[in-house]
Amino acid sequence: MSTAMNFSTKTFKPRPPDKGAFPLDHFGECSAFKERFMKCLRESGYESSACRPLSKAYLECRMDRQVLPQLMANEPLEKLGFKDLIDEKPEAKSDK
Repeated sequence: MSTAMNFSTKTFKPRPPDKGAFPLDHFGECSAFKERFMKCLRESGYESSACRPLSKAYLECRMDRQVLPQLMANEPLEKLGFKDLIDEKPEAKSDK
């Protein structure tokens, strides 16, 4: 007779990753961004650094059009590795 010995009955409770995962685009709202990014990857020999601006645009699209807010909170793009692609805020021009 065999018995199951359960010393701990902890249940596994999955949670989404903090960063690095894109919410699924169930409605295809960002498919144009994705296609441009994939085309860039193919044309650059899968050199992802060449396609970073397109990756940033896709990520912005996904953050703007999220279905469930708990899947991906809006984060500053600087925190997601795009600090070098953020346009500097133009300073007020005083040439008048």
